[in-house]
Amino acid sequence: MAEGESQKLLPRLVQEGKLALLKEEIQKVAGLSKDVQKKHFGRSGDTLLHYAARHGQLSILRWLVEAFDVDVELLNHDYKQPLHEAASMGHTDCVLYLLNRGAAVDCLKKADWTPLMMACTRRNLEVIQVLVQRGANPLLKNKDGWNCFHIASREGDPRVVRYLLDVSPSIWDTESKIKRTPLHTAVMHGRLEVVEVLLDRCRYEPDSKDKCGVTPFMDAVQNGHLAVARLLLDKHKASCSARDALGAQPLHQAAVTAQDDALRFLVSDLGVNVNAAATSLQLTALHYAAKEGHAGTIKTLLSLGADLNAKDGKNRTALHMACARQNAECVQLLLQAGLRDSPDSTGTLARQLAKKPSLLQLSHRVKPT
Repeated sequence: MAEGESQKLLPRLVQEGKLALLKEEIQKVAGLSKDVQKKHFGRSGDTLLHYAARHGQLSILRWLVEAFDVDVELLNHDYKQPLHEAASMGHTDCVLYLLNRGAAVDCLKKADWTPLMMACTRRNLEVIQVLVQRGANPLLKNKDGWNCFHIASREGDPRVVRYLLDVSPSIWDTESKIKRTPLHTAVMHGRLEVVEVLLDRCRYEPDSKDKCGVTPFMDAVQNGHLAVARLLLDKHKASCSARDALGAQPLHQAAVTAQDDALRFLVSDLGVNVNAAATSLQLTALHYAAKEGHAGTIKTLLSLGADLNAKDGKNRTALHMACARQNAECVQLLLQAGLRDSPDSTGTLARQLAKKPSLLQLSHRVKPT
């Protein structure tokens, strides 16, 4: 069997669980038995042991270890060990076998991820329990400052979150390197059931801020998770008008991400001032929507009473923002709504900011409605 053929055939036989054929192919080629111990395949540099662990092929995993004395802690190019693969894919029997053969329970792959962290990405409670019972440390952090509780909160299985709180009651009290808590993480991904658990069992401060000044409520709004936003308001007494490091409020962040339902919720239901300006540069939500090219959001803001003529700290209107970013649809919409060119603080007209002739033509052609 040629080198190129073995590179493809042997991993495929392992993935498909064809132990008899695997034995035959290895016996056909002189010297291949020795290669099986350390040979790496593909771009990731996986060994046959990695493939067996990833695909849950326990019989092949056992044969490779016991017939060839393969090291259970072999590394691929990302420093993953077979235990990382088995834990990540939820293969409890393979996890137990590797641990029983001496695999380190808290081995680290690239970026300092442990098998327990990998298991938390799959919501597999049984594997998580096995790893913890065998000594895995739930408090270890990866290079970004996340522990396994951040990951479990992101994935959203309340059973896993409750279990981790049971075995490590202080695990919730952690921040990533950019000061994001597991509550931030759960909220950003819209994990309503997990957020309920966190608010019930953990002592997070209302409106705790990450390094950019973003609160969990801001995360909920700018990602369109209104059920989570309501829960934070009702149960956590979150502020709907807190400001981030740039002075932006949830209103402005919702405009940036075109969350029109969130804008209606903030303005119509909570009474947030649609014309409130961010303290940095005094931009309104309308400015942000025009800058990002969200024509639909501009319509929503106008329907909620946004001031067409509101100006930022440099005397610019939303039209200036739309022109500067070449957002023709937004320019047309603002002109139709009645907004006209006006000088900014440098004396530059909005239409002179535009590089495309089509935008210049709009200011002459469009009539206010």
